[in-house]
Amino acid sequence: MGLKEQNSAEENFRQFTDYIDEIKELLSSDLWGNIFLNCSKNEVLIFWLLYQKKEVNMSEIAEYIHVPLNTATGIVGRMEKGGLIERTRSEQDKRIVLIRFSEKGQAQFNRLIAELMSYMTKILSEFTPEELKLMEGMMAKVKDVLKNEKKKEEKDTVTKVRRITID
Repeated sequence: MGLKEQNSAEENFRQFTDYIDEIKELLSSDLWGNIFLNCSKNEVLIFWLLYQKKEVNMSEIAEYIHVPLNTATGIVGRMEKGGLIERTRSEQDKRIVLIRFSEKGQAQFNRLIAELMSYMTKILSEFTPEELKLMEGMMAKVKDVLKNEKKKEEKDTVTKVRRITID
């Protein structure tokens, strides 16, 4: 990378960090709490999975949120203790434990979606049709960059496997 490109990258990064500093004040604890209803990222992802599939087992949750089974079990345990989800035995195979929304959890998910939709509607209403089209293209590029980075990360992980010889 040449000096000009490096300066441009540094300037872009500075502008990005300045932007984050500006909007962090706008995302107060109350606003953040309103949007995500004091849910962790993994809890929101579990909510989303339950919304899509209605009921799932622990392995499906662990795979979906990319955590070990014991970590998923801990998260589900906290959510169950909070009354957000229920664990039940499968009718077909009593060994399988299924997780689904509780009434309280379904209501909280519905509030979460309503709150997100409210904020997104307010934000998007400020954009012109041209700006929305431009943003759509930009989001597609962001997704592509993140996909490529994930592929590189997965490739690097595979190549970093260390072999240990045992005598």
